[in-house]
Amino acid sequence: MKRIIAAVDFSSVSDAVVVSARAIARAFGARLYLIHVAAPDPDFVGFEAGPRSVRKTRADELREEHRDLQQWASDLREQGLDAEALLVQGPTVETLVERARHLDADLIVLGSHGHGAVYRALVGSVSEGVLRTGECPVLIVPSKEAPESV
Repeated sequence: MKRIIAAVDFSSVSDAVVVSARAIARAFGARLYLIHVAAPDPDFVGFEAGPRSVRKTRADELREEHRDLQQWASDLREQGLDAEALLVQGPTVETLVERARHLDADLIVLGSHGHGAVYRALVGSVSEGVLRTGECPVLIVPSKEAPESV
């Protein structure tokens, strides 16, 4: 095992995802890629004033996410790991699977938010999508929060 992806979304489960991926990377001497898939930019239709403010807000959010991700990777490097942070935009499942293929990843580590069946039926699940379409093993780290009822 040489390359591991830790998919982080800055939710409460992200810390556990990084801890699990760090332990595996350390055990195998693997390179650890911290990947955050940011939502794609919205398509704008309409008034010019609105989109400019939205674009600025979105750019600020992306800068903050990038800074946080880079800090996480820096902390891991200080712990002796070979870590790299990548912030990419796109549909989450497809982008993670494509990045894993591009990086020739041996493992994807991601979190489960513990949503109930109704949520999964209406919205879907990133972990389920990566499991179905990914080409490498996937480790799903459960959320510590109680699952929602059906």
